Amino acid sequence: MPRLEPLSPDEEAFLRALGKVMASLPRVVDADMLAEQGINGNEYMTLVHLSEAPDHQMRMSEPANMFGLSVSGMTRVVQRLENQSLVVRVRCPDDGRAWLAILTGSGWTRLKRAWPSNLAAMRRHVFSRLEGCDLPAAAGVLERIAPSP
Repeated sequence: MPRLEPLSPDEEAFLRALGKVMASLPRVVDADMLAEQGINGNEYMTLVHLSEAPDHQMRMSEPANMFGLSVSGMTRVVQRLENQSLVVRVRCPDDGRAWLAILTGSGWTRLKRAWPSNLAAMRRHVFSRLEGCDLPAAAGVLERIAPSP
């Protein structure tokens, strides 16, 4: 077994900063979105992904995988959206065990109304702090870390 070397101070600082961002960014964006729009980040992003999907529908497992949630966790997100008539769930016609989440007209309208709040939150909490950074290079670094689908 190869000998493991401790992290360098730079590596340790990077991991700690990345951990802080991963923990804090969703909380502050959720707080903004809940205060301004009454929906949280996962709910907003579910509407976004459904709006971009063919026929505005996805199997429940697809957004669950995108967000790192279990299917039951995604079901709870979709149920909250369904309770607001923003999404409907129907059995998948080619697999009776699976469910589809489908964006409704009300969901599309809600997404358009929530978009400015999400954009403002991203500018406030992320991009205002990256002035002068090489964004394409930073995105490339993050893509190298992110697992492939």
